[in-house]
Formats: sequence, structure tokens, C-alpha cells
Amino acid sequence: MRPARWLLALVGLAAAGLVLAWTFLGSATIVKDTPFTIPAGASVASVAEKLEAEGLISSASGFVLQARVFGSDTPIQAGEFLLTPDMGQGDILAAFQSGDVIRRFVTIPEGMPSILVWERLMAEELLTGEVDVPPEGSILPDTYSFERGQSRKSLVEQMQAAMDKALAEEWAKRAPGIAVDTMRDALILASVVEKETGKPDERRMVAGLYSNRVRIGMKLQADPTIIYPITKGKPLGRRIRQSEIAAVNGYNTYTRIGLPEGPITNPGRASIAAVMNPEKTSALYMVADGTGGHWFADTLEQHDANVAKWYAIRRERGEM
Repeated sequence: MRPARWLLALVGLAAAGLVLAWTFLGSATIVKDTPFTIPAGASVASVAEKLEAEGLISSASGFVLQARVFGSDTPIQAGEFLLTPDMGQGDILAAFQSGDVIRRFVTIPEGMPSILVWERLMAEELLTGEVDVPPEGSILPDTYSFERGQSRKSLVEQMQAAMDKALAEEWAKRAPGIAVDTMRDALILASVVEKETGKPDERRMVAGLYSNRVRIGMKLQADPTIIYPITKGKPLGRRIRQSEIAAVNGYNTYTRIGLPEGPITNPGRASIAAVMNPEKTSALYMVADGTGGHWFADTLEQHDANVAKWYAIRRERGEM
């Protein structure tokens, strides 16, 4: 046979082989980005049938055959995967074996109390299972990833482990002679700092002020400690009443000396760090300055003058 005919014959055999391979192995038929979920304990065969039923491959039996002949021994994993039009059957199998699942995210802002963390997690429809409201102060505010079907309990445990780690790391870096003796007290004080200022550049100053009060046995008189036992950290939605200021309980620092009996929110890492390394200051008083920050004062006389300025601002705004 002439060389040209040999070449044509080989091309023909190759083409026939490709046709047979396509016929027996099938191919991916993904036309758009498509999420695909593999339940726990699923076999390659059941997954292949599901892929074919959802129109993502042309042949379940072909997918299984290709997996057996060309695939690795790595088992497929449960979860939700993103399949894209550029993927072939080998790519699909590799994704299932790698566990490259779709990750979703939930954000817990700094200062979000545990009751609101619980509400946020319960409202996330892609999470599963029930979970109790986490203990206050046990959640580290951050953005966390999760996958479809993950339990709320496991996500809370991840958030709590992050808080334990952050608290221990900051405690190890604490300045000598700080006002608190334990990590628990540092967490409690950080929760007060978190609720008292939303300005990052004030945190260490607020921490220094409250540290001074703790040292000399002066009442903290932090308004958020009045609100916490009333709402569990949710916004009060009105002005604090005189009867609430005078209430005696484990949190109200207008009627008790020292720290509240527990955290009043979930403080962020920056507030924890501020308590561990507070500003060196002699300030004992602060009042709002009308811009979201505070005026600080060392003496009651200075503080009274600052309060008068704040009242003037409120009168100009028509709030008094």
C-alpha cells in the first residue's frame, strides 16, 4: 500500500476511534454556568445519572466508563460545585474529586450582639440545623465562608474558635500593668469599648479612659451597659429612662462598680487590641462631640464644660 494510502487509513482509523470514544464515553453538554450538588455518600454512578438527568453530560454510562479508565482513585466529595461550559467530563470529575465547592460568605460586623448573629444565621437559607444563641462575646466579628448544606452549629463553632484564637493572641501581646487581670475581663472591657465608639482612632483612648476608671474603682457609667439587659444588645430605639439608669443588675455600670458581669456585644479584634494596649492618658470623662467622636477630659470641671458644648450642639439641631 502506498504511503499516502497508509496515512489516509490511519486518519480514518483515528477518526473512527474518536467517533467510537464519543459514542461510548459521551461528552459534557454544559451550556451555561450551573451549580451542581452532590449529596453525602453519593457514588460515581449516581452522580453520573444526576448529571445526565440535568442535561450536563450526554451519557451517564460513558461518564462512569471514563472515570474508571482515565480517572484517579480519589473519591468524589459531597458539596455544591460550579460547572462551566468550558469543562469536559475529565474536568468535571477532577472538580468533584478535588472538593472545589462553591463557597458563600456571611459577615458579622464588629459590635454585633449574639442575638443578631443568631438571627442572621437563622435567616441564611443555605445553612442547615438549629442552633442556640451563642454566648455573648464568644463570636469574632469577621467574614466567614460556608458551603450549601453546612450546619449552623459548625459555623458558630468556627466563629468561636476564631475568637478564642484572637483573644489569646492579643493577650500574649498585652502591655504590662493593664487594668484587667484575665482574658475574660479583657473581653468584657473590649465589648464596652466597642459599643462606646465607632471611630477606629478613638478605641485606644476610650480603652485608656475606662482602664483608668477600673483601676481607681470609679463607676464606668457606660450607657450601653444600661441597654444590654433590656434588649440583649439590640437598639433601644428611644432615650434611656431615669428608671433604667437607676436599675440594679449585673450589667448597669451606673449602679455597679467595676465591669459588667459579662460582655455586652461581640467586640472586634481592634477593640480587644485597644484594651490590651490602651492609650496612656489621665482622662476620666468623655462626652459626644457631635461628629461621631468624643471630647475627653481629666477633671469633672473640664467635663462639665464639654457637656455644655454638646448640649449647645443639640439645641442647634433642635434635639433639646
